[in-house]
Amino acid sequence: MLIRVNQSDLIKSINIVIKAISTKTTLPILECIVIKTVDNSIKLIANDMELGIETIVMGEVVENGSMALNSRLFSDIVRKLPNNMVEIRTDDNYKATIKCGKSVFTISGQSIEEFPVLPEIEKIKSITLSQFSLKEMIRQTLFSISNNENMKVMTGELLEVNNNNLRIIALDGHRISIRKTAIEGEHENIKAVVPGKTLSEISKILSSEVADEVVIYFSNKHIVFEFSNTTVNSRLIDGEFYNVDQMISSDYETKINVNRRELLENMDSALPFITEKEKKPVILNLSENNLNLSIKTTVGNMNTDMELTKEGKDIIIGFNPVLIMDALKVIEDENIDIFLFNPKAPCFIKNKEESYLYIILPVNFNPEDI
Repeated sequence: MLIRVNQSDLIKSINIVIKAISTKTTLPILECIVIKTVDNSIKLIANDMELGIETIVMGEVVENGSMALNSRLFSDIVRKLPNNMVEIRTDDNYKATIKCGKSVFTISGQSIEEFPVLPEIEKIKSITLSQFSLKEMIRQTLFSISNNENMKVMTGELLEVNNNNLRIIALDGHRISIRKTAIEGEHENIKAVVPGKTLSEISKILSSEVADEVVIYFSNKHIVFEFSNTTVNSRLIDGEFYNVDQMISSDYETKINVNRRELLENMDSALPFITEKEKKPVILNLSENNLNLSIKTTVGNMNTDMELTKEGKDIIIGFNPVLIMDALKVIEDENIDIFLFNPKAPCFIKNKEESYLYIILPVNFNPEDI
């Protein structure tokens, strides 16, 4: 094999596929990036058996071939090369010679015969949307997945297609994050639980341009994302995702409208008073046109007021401030609506269109905490 590629294009493609390199494996081949020429194009491929990524890098194919190179060594070499043309040549023993300017590196590679190919799926069920939209939906929900491997389904997110809507849902037992967007065309109902790792890695390589599209294909066991000369193939998580719709209600006893940034800053001010020994909640005391936030611990106290618009009953309720803050950080509206029922029921943060919905469980508190 003999190929020539610009260093900046090559390192960009390496950075894409290296996200699927296995960090815990007894199979050396899974620690490799495969370089393969197909129909005069150059493909880089990595696969950890759960997540596989393939991307095309622009370059010149002088002689077809394929080989697998240790990802760490290969990426370290290319990363330190000048932004110039890189020539990669391999011999019959899979020894690779990498030339760039006056620098020459020789590293040992191996055959790709033992490398697991990315599974092919029937591309029947699919949706198309903006890469930017998908990237934002992941960013605005991913913080709510659980890291509890005993509850495997909660370590992923539900991608749910219903007619012309895509909904992404994450939950961890303390909160639920939901984002919804319209998609073109009419689609049959689809549900797929995608690992959090897959969505985290894909969000890093999706474009932030609204005009750039991604096509998502669904099968019973896998999901495939195709965009910008890159294909990401991931296993799905087995199991039934929780029916969050039974927790969603349009009823409320109290509705408030507050400035998002001010509430975020006030919640943040409470964090220094929370310790491992005293995980006290922030108490929200809602009365007419006023929201009082307070916290009392042995470290100290905080008490602050902010203006609000309120409908319904006065209420006193406690929350873990981090859970509220995580939602506030990803909402872009200047003012937000919060819906409450009683001190033991979850609150709802949502907009009129319900393009976002955050459900957060309250925390019990003692009367002396007020």
